[in-house]
Amino acid sequence: MRASVIQMNPGHDKAKNIAAAERLAEAAIAADRPDFIALPEMWTCLGGDAAAKRAAAERLPGTGGSNEPGPAYAFLRDLAVRHRIVVHGGSMAEDAGEKLYNTTVVFGPDGAELARYRKIHLFDIVAPDGTGYRESATFGRGEEVVTYRANGSTVGCTICYDVRFPELYLKLRQKGATVIVVPAAFTLQTGKDHWETLLRARAIETQCWILAAATWGRHEEKGQPRFTYGHSLVIDPWGHVVAKVSDGEGFATARIDHALTERVRRDMPVLDHRVLA
Repeated sequence: MRASVIQMNPGHDKAKNIAAAERLAEAAIAADRPDFIALPEMWTCLGGDAAAKRAAAERLPGTGGSNEPGPAYAFLRDLAVRHRIVVHGGSMAEDAGEKLYNTTVVFGPDGAELARYRKIHLFDIVAPDGTGYRESATFGRGEEVVTYRANGSTVGCTICYDVRFPELYLKLRQKGATVIVVPAAFTLQTGKDHWETLLRARAIETQCWILAAATWGRHEEKGQPRFTYGHSLVIDPWGHVVAKVSDGEGFATARIDHALTERVRRDMPVLDHRVLA
């Protein structure tokens, strides 16, 4: 499997964000011919106020009384069908009626929906510079650990702040995951110190490939500037970074080598040695 991670600089203009996602995805497909693409967290609408987030949210088909796809959902599905690839749609705001959720939707090459995942761990912290983040003020918390099958792999779903909770990644490995996707909008302050370290640790612990697609750069949150770190990565099961996007928009592609996964797990069978979990 050849997998590309897409790095974007989204704001709160949903139409512009969809156009940017299409431009970057088409560039990655033309250059690297992936059969799997992953987008970042909240690529449809990053920033703005609560009203902007709700306006950008979509009622997903089959929930909330909706059967018609919104524009972001339709774009992801159509991209998968047009290029006969798997599209892991980062995450978007899901309008579930009374609540919004930070939700991943995945599509197969035939346009079938392969998975939905609602972010379990919500980002309610105060950053080192005193900036407060309270994701739970806008979004509800998911409860289900989600995997799906794609291109011979079992793929695990996580979103951003989930990366700080290794027990979720262990559950994904126990459910058979060989690849774990981490769409993110990691803050610049935490990202520069923790992003790569956490992702490499999760890869080493689970002996899974990590596909981490991130947002980068400045956006506005309730009129105040916020910055995300970017540095989208592909990491192998031994913890090596094998592909990386630096600053700015872009993409990176790597070949997911199942033989390497099998060799790492055979030579260091940590799952068999677990005592406490």
